[in-house]
Amino acid sequence: HGDRAYERHRGGVMGLLSPILRNGTDGRLTWWCPGCNFSHQISTGEGSGPRWGWNGNAEKPTFTPSVLVTWGSYADPNWKPEPDDGPDASGRCHSFVVDGQMQMLSDCTHHLAGQTVPIPPWPIADWSDG
Repeated sequence: HGDRAYERHRGGVMGLLSPILRNGTDGRLTWWCPGCNFSHQISTGEGSGPRWGWNGNAEKPTFTPSVLVTWGSYADPNWKPEPDDGPDASGRCHSFVVDGQMQMLSDCTHHLAGQTVPIPPWPIADWSDG
C-alpha cells in the first residue's frame, strides 16, 4: 500500500494519498497540524530547496529530519502584526513525524507542545497547493 502511494506521489498526481496526507506538485507532501490548526508541508525527492526523507507510507508517514514551521515574528524578526491579528499571528511548530504521529517538541508555541498526537484526517475538501 505504501509503495503505491509513493509511486502516485512521485508521478505528480495531486490529491489525497490517504485520509491524513496530501500530495502536491514538485514532490510536496502536506498534512494537517492539530496544534496549529493549519497545514504543514515538506518537499521530498530531487529538486531545489530543502528536501526531507519520506518512508513512502501515506497511512503512517515518517519524515526525516524534524519539521520546523515558523510564521510571523518567528519567521521574520522585522514582521509587525496588523491591528486585527489574533494571538496566533506569530508562532513556531517543531515536530518529528514518525509513523503517522507528530511528536511536538517543547519549543512549539501552541497548546500541544511536548505531546505526541496522531496526524488528523485532512479537513479541507477542495484544497490545492497552489
